[in-house]
Amino acid sequence: MNHSPQLEASLSPSREAALRAWVESCLDSAIDVLEPASSDASFRHYFRLRHQGVSYIIMDAPPAHEDVKPFMHVAGLMQQAGLNVPVIHAADVEQGFLLLSDLGRHTYLEVLSESNADALYSLAIDALVDWQAASRPDQLPPYDEALLRRELALFPDWYLAKHLEITPDAAEAAQLEQVCSRLVEHALSQPRVYVHRDYMPRNLMVSKPMPGVLDFQDAVYGPVSYDPVCLFMDAFISWPAERVEGWLETYHHRALAAGVPVPGDAAEFLSCCRWMAVQRHLKVLGIFARIRHRDGKPRYLEDAPRFFAYLDWAIAGEPELAPLGELLARWRRPETAS
Repeated sequence: MNHSPQLEASLSPSREAALRAWVESCLDSAIDVLEPASSDASFRHYFRLRHQGVSYIIMDAPPAHEDVKPFMHVAGLMQQAGLNVPVIHAADVEQGFLLLSDLGRHTYLEVLSESNADALYSLAIDALVDWQAASRPDQLPPYDEALLRRELALFPDWYLAKHLEITPDAAEAAQLEQVCSRLVEHALSQPRVYVHRDYMPRNLMVSKPMPGVLDFQDAVYGPVSYDPVCLFMDAFISWPAERVEGWLETYHHRALAAGVPVPGDAAEFLSCCRWMAVQRHLKVLGIFARIRHRDGKPRYLEDAPRFFAYLDWAIAGEPELAPLGELLARWRRPETAS
């Protein structure tokens, strides 16, 4: 058998050998080439294998860093809700290996354009509404105050301290803490549903039916506006604010019709989205700074101007967030100006 070169620099020869041996035992056949299927900001790796006319995806989730059980549990919940997610053909929880169906080679992010965005997002809205409408308590971890605060702490700990090398003075720290407390209060006051947490074009696949949904292992039970914010205010692609607000309105109408517990008033729902966008994008700035400075993956932080643009949009619509706008204006580097 001709083995391919080592699959990725971060996948050790022993790990590759274990992965190959497990896949061969699942398929009861020798395999040849495992093709890297995607890059990931986590410790997971994905590989594509074509065997006897069928395409599979193999997930490698090193147990020291990742746990495949949440993926398996959420996949079951999504299948029950009618979403198109990978079928789990085989699993080795102890080694952190999954053999999955292949939902295709192209993500929404790769194919989105001015002309097809309305159609693609419409399908994504329908799937999201189905997911939220299936929500039940006690099925997923809560998006509670502790988790919200851990996420918000990523911004001062990683973006300010590690990336910008800024230590807020006492007055600034108090002002930021007050804003974060209000963000947590707003998030906890929203109706709760199943939350994917990264329901964005990079994790939606051009598939049959569309969209295929990936990267859902961190799902929680939390604010109803979170996933719509992820979908339309994406980390890797931006749209004019008017178009985003139009899609949010479409989502709001369909969610109401499906019995999803969104606020009945469209303006109130849009306000929820603005507050949620601030929490989301402060967190993402912190995460991407951590990925750069801890994990040595600098490219993610190149999108910082996009996140600041989302923050500017949200702050402009919520007078109570004006103090955050003042802080960000003080801390923003010239290269992150929108």
